Amino acid sequence: MVDEIINEDYMDLIIPDALLENFKYATNKSYITDKYTLVNVPKETIDVCNLGEIYTFVPKILTTESTIVLDETGVTKYRYEPEYELYGTGVLIGIIDSGINYLHPAFRHNDNTTKIQAIWDQTLNKEATSGKDTEFSYGTIYTKDDINYALTQPNPLAIVPTDDELGHGTMIAGIAVGSEDEENEFSGVAPLSKIVVVKLKQAKNIIKDIFSVPNDKICYQESDIMKGIRFVFETAKRLDRPLVICIALGTNQGGNYTLGPLTDFLEFITLFPGLCSVISGGNEGNTGRHFSSNLTAQNSIIDILFQVGEKDKNFLLEIWPQFNQRVSLELISPSGEIKTNITLDLINILEHKFYMGKTFICINDIVSERRRGNQLILIRFENMQSGLWTIRYSNLDKFDTELNAFFPSGNLLSNDTYFIDSDSFTTITSPGNSITPITITSYNSIDGNISVFSSKGYSRDGEVKPDLAAPGENITAPFQNDSYVNTNGTGAAAAVVSGIVALIFEWSITKGNYTKLSGAEIKTLLIQGAQRDPNMEYPNKTWGYGKIDLVGFFDKLTI
Repeated sequence: MVDEIINEDYMDLIIPDALLENFKYATNKSYITDKYTLVNVPKETIDVCNLGEIYTFVPKILTTESTIVLDETGVTKYRYEPEYELYGTGVLIGIIDSGINYLHPAFRHNDNTTKIQAIWDQTLNKEATSGKDTEFSYGTIYTKDDINYALTQPNPLAIVPTDDELGHGTMIAGIAVGSEDEENEFSGVAPLSKIVVVKLKQAKNIIKDIFSVPNDKICYQESDIMKGIRFVFETAKRLDRPLVICIALGTNQGGNYTLGPLTDFLEFITLFPGLCSVISGGNEGNTGRHFSSNLTAQNSIIDILFQVGEKDKNFLLEIWPQFNQRVSLELISPSGEIKTNITLDLINILEHKFYMGKTFICINDIVSERRRGNQLILIRFENMQSGLWTIRYSNLDKFDTELNAFFPSGNLLSNDTYFIDSDSFTTITSPGNSITPITITSYNSIDGNISVFSSKGYSRDGEVKPDLAAPGENITAPFQNDSYVNTNGTGAAAAVVSGIVALIFEWSITKGNYTKLSGAEIKTLLIQGAQRDPNMEYPNKTWGYGKIDLVGFFDKLTI
């Protein structure tokens, strides 16, 4: 079982339990949640061009979303008021990301002991390390005692050999819970909270191949994130502590819809008392990777123009019609070569090679989402010719409909590939489109304006997202070695809010004021207490319900 989950010769699929009988050829099955199971199949059974229904079950790949502001959000007031004195005591924050630099002073108490309760490093083979065996079948888990012992040794990394090569998880954790450092003018939002960390392994090469992602790109697969959520959830139950789950990762895959295995899981656990999920909304506001258009019976043809950069040779394009329809496509390459009369159906797969540039395309027409039957037109580009491309899209049924198209998010494409007539709305990345968790966008705390990179709502099925805005520009954060850096992104903003939620849990649960408080209730009260511009209508697609304000939260409790 261990080998198949981490072995590159096996493909991972997230299968709804109701459909497991259809996968009798699976070589291994591993529990994720009460609704979903991780299934492993030999990779030679997968045709990356003819995906069909399998595409629905392939774990999405997510990228990082950040490349303090205590007074702005009301934190300072409740840190120093004798009636409150909120520092996050008794609360656990779960960081599921690129790992953590556990040696950094931001994650140590004054007595040099760690504030990290556990690290699950999915990248380390436990047979080759000193970590303890666990019910989690891959990677290595290090306990608080393991880390504290390592911190007393001349070479701690020889004892607990986990680190954060990327630095993203370290920044997110530090913004939320980092210890006060007067010399560097730094403090995390909830400096007395504890943390539990999951260092995600890289997505398998076969999954990167399916999504046409180069092997050197850093991205994480949905199934590992779901298992990471389960790990921090089980750790919080064992320690009997309220839990804030911070996810500063996102993807454009799935067409900005509220349904999917990861979003379903977050919906479920956020309803528990003493548990709240905070998710970054995405940094896709100014990338040009979303296109939308309305087609009518009178105007049933639209040209989708996009520029392709020199560096971007292989990638996928997802086109999501609003309703199932018969479609015809025409592709025009930068050199003027045309492929006409591409008529799609649910059975046949179209493959075509352009002679002047050697670009290869593969087109699938997929009924993707089982509960609502959303149609997906999936176009795979290989050896892409740079320059201006055109897709002429024709709705053969000639009824009124909306069309959305998405390129991959984050670092999976260069900034030189984008739609010519792009749409910055409907760009919240998944799982930020989950309904119950708190989805956060970013604003500049100096000028008060929304960050230009912030993704905008709503979700494709009309759910109000983002929920709230928080500071996400020039946020001081711990980094590699003992250094601090300034970082930007909705991931940083989500870390700020995770710390704020930890303060709320300290007041409600640790201090005994309301021990059954749930994440859904916190979200409602934060929305009610948010700062709003009297000249704007709320909710809106840019700000959600307004700027987060801890003072407003407590004001609502006293009304």
